[in-house]
Amino acid sequence: MKWVYIAVGVILYIKMLLISNPIDEWLGPSIVEVVVQDSGVPNAVSGIIFRNRLYDTIFEVVVFTISIMGCNFLLANEKPLSKVYRFTDQPSIVLARLGATIAALVSIELAIRGHLSPGGGFAAGVAGGTAIGLIAITSPPELMQGIYQRWQASIWEKISVLIFILLSVITLFGIEFPHGELGSLVSGGIMPLLNILVALKVALGSWAAVLIFIRYRGLL
Repeated sequence: MKWVYIAVGVILYIKMLLISNPIDEWLGPSIVEVVVQDSGVPNAVSGIIFRNRLYDTIFEVVVFTISIMGCNFLLANEKPLSKVYRFTDQPSIVLARLGATIAALVSIELAIRGHLSPGGGFAAGVAGGTAIGLIAITSPPELMQGIYQRWQASIWEKISVLIFILLSVITLFGIEFPHGELGSLVSGGIMPLLNILVALKVALGSWAAVLIFIRYRGLL
């Protein structure tokens, strides 16, 4: 049987080399042009995520929320660590906080301009979560927990999810804001706001997950 598999593989390889796949000529506008025209934003990926497949994006945000809740539920019955080890040498602290500053600035840029250039809410949230993680590995866990509670980050996370779902449902019903001028910062209707809400949700959710795992699993 081994030689049969080898022969079939060779035949398929020759077929791919010698016989090209037929391609129908597309006389109409490209799919990217259609998406850009319908969404009103130059970034066709954002147009697809927040318009053509907005229904899927809603559930992606909900799944991320459930995963953060699952982390808390999974570790709720475990005993917190009495001591959390972290980086204390000055070079590591400087480099981590420099990286956190850069990641935070990138996060803001991606959240605000994600509908105009490559990026968007999810990428912005990941960059924001990276900044928080870099700060966490060089700071006392009590400090991070205190800031999280002082600014009521968990409440803002839930508010951002609820507003995102509400605006998404309004969009799915066919109610759209004016698109504005293509390529300008205030364009694409509701998409810039959805980008910012997703970025806020992912960043704050990542912060919650980081605090949970630091409390019960440590850093190093």
